[in-house]
Amino acid sequence: MKSSLNLTRFEKKIIVRNIREQDIEEILALQKLCFPKMEPWKREHLESHINVFPEGQFCVEFEGKIIGSCSSLIINFDEYDDQHTFDEITDDGYITNHDPDGYNLYGIEVMVHPDYRRMKIGKRLYDARKQLTARLNLKSIIICGRIPNYHQYADTLTPKEYVQEVSKQNIYDPVLTFQLVNEFVVMRINTEYLDDDKASLKYGILMEWNNVDYRPKSKKHFKTSFPIRITVIQYMMKRIYSFDEFATQCEYYVDVGASYQSDFVVFPELLTTQLLSYIEEKSPSKAIRRLTEYTEDYIRLFNELAVKYNVNIIGGSHFVEEDGNVYNISYLFRRDGTIDKQYKIHITPNERRWWGVSQGSEIKVFDTDCGKIAILICYDIEFPELSRIVTEQGANIIFTPYCTDDRQGYLRVRYCAQARAIENQVYTVIAGTVGNLSHAENMDIQYGQSGIFTPSDFTFPRDGVLGECTANVETVVVGDVDTELLRRSRKAGTVTMLKDRRSDLYRIEVFPKAKGKEK
Repeated sequence: MKSSLNLTRFEKKIIVRNIREQDIEEILALQKLCFPKMEPWKREHLESHINVFPEGQFCVEFEGKIIGSCSSLIINFDEYDDQHTFDEITDDGYITNHDPDGYNLYGIEVMVHPDYRRMKIGKRLYDARKQLTARLNLKSIIICGRIPNYHQYADTLTPKEYVQEVSKQNIYDPVLTFQLVNEFVVMRINTEYLDDDKASLKYGILMEWNNVDYRPKSKKHFKTSFPIRITVIQYMMKRIYSFDEFATQCEYYVDVGASYQSDFVVFPELLTTQLLSYIEEKSPSKAIRRLTEYTEDYIRLFNELAVKYNVNIIGGSHFVEEDGNVYNISYLFRRDGTIDKQYKIHITPNERRWWGVSQGSEIKVFDTDCGKIAILICYDIEFPELSRIVTEQGANIIFTPYCTDDRQGYLRVRYCAQARAIENQVYTVIAGTVGNLSHAENMDIQYGQSGIFTPSDFTFPRDGVLGECTANVETVVVGDVDTELLRRSRKAGTVTMLKDRRSDLYRIEVFPKAKGKEK
């Protein structure tokens, strides 16, 4: 008998946090590894960074090991000469010139362990800086970056020509290319910037990222938006011959979502039933039991993809055997490496008859780096009580992976998702399968049209549809939702359903979870 999986066995947690004093020795060792031909920090430099401006010093911790870090300070950039040097801008590396009343965050170093340079560690550090800039209401982030590949082209290109070629993507530079991808704009070229940077021939490229939400400092603070980008996968169910084929197809779509800088990538319900196309078992109930044997492979795959591509993944759903029962479970794979799961609460007659699926008994709301979200699998969205419960618990987005075989079933999911968005003033997202699995029993043809839905008011799209796929083709839809708009709509919209509920007449009550039903 299988019991509930301990998901912590699969978690490879990645944490972005502020640097602490006990991290110093590890960061010094990391710097020697990243910049072997340059003079490293001294311990007293990092101690000064932490004492002067602790909020501006970040590191990335992965499985208890520091694999990246960055340092910064706040200045009034207008007070410095255009051709400043590294020592001038950092007060010889001690940042005692940090000005808490300044207007610009100045980044002075980013480093990533060579063995972890395909996990978007640098982007996580840059995102941490951007979030700090927004939180402190600073005008911009300014950096003077290295061009470590320039020495290879110095005989034929001037620094200006080199920067132009890198900007056109004709030349790859590991530092400048990365900064351009992260929305930094070239301001000027500084000569004699860093004395020991022989690879860049001492040149530094002054660049800036502007905080578009910056407001002139006053006693009144404004929050203009909290955008969240979502990529919804309309997944084609077609015959495959190995788990590796399945993994390749899933990674392709995660890569697509990450290339759009998405916060969430959403897969459909029963995603892993595609594996049935090569599992030789005619009995539907036995086939599903065989499918549960891939649980650990599935969890490991999606957890690695979430961390590698720096995106939160709603992993569709998968059949899992626990204590002799089979459950339909949707997993949340966060980009920090942690994992959560939602059991399907309501089981359809077809699931019960053909596969013997058991019902879950816990309604969850999940914390993410984009706020609170909930997952209601397919049939669950058709029960309005569940959406109201998760909304009351703080969920702003309800994700619904689904799998339907005909248009009527699809429309039940769609219409109910749109209704839930209106009556709860939340965003709802549905992700469905298309195609067919002709070699699998009880896996009929699929009908699907995935979409992102909003409340119905002037602030939102006219029809309450932020985006939707073309029906029954393999594709994706990408859209930005803004939870700040939800807050304003709930407070002062044309109608305010949440605020106007008659709690003096009715209420929804959630009973304690039945013991032993779910672990």
